[in-house]
Amino acid sequence: MDAKFKAINDPTRREILQFLVNGPQNAGQIASQFDMSKPSISHHLDLLKQAKLIQADKKGQFIEYKLDKTGFEVIHAWFKTFSTYFEFPKPKIRIEI
Repeated sequence: MDAKFKAINDPTRREILQFLVNGPQNAGQIASQFDMSKPSISHHLDLLKQAKLIQADKKGQFIEYKLDKTGFEVIHAWFKTFSTYFEFPKPKIRIEI
């Protein structure tokens, strides 16, 4: 759990996670969204993999990164333990056309 919170503590890693909400991307596609070196992006991706928040799958000559549902389920389950203490409004579903 500590690795997950350490991973999402960094704004760049949170941006990478948000970018991957749109679907799997390779490292070059991810790097093109940021103004930093590819080795820096690789480091961020590695920390997200170690935290089990993303998965890396070899697709031909590229490695494709995608969100790892199981990692988010662990975080979600932990946060849910507080729902008995706090009353949270139900989230509104936003549909974009």
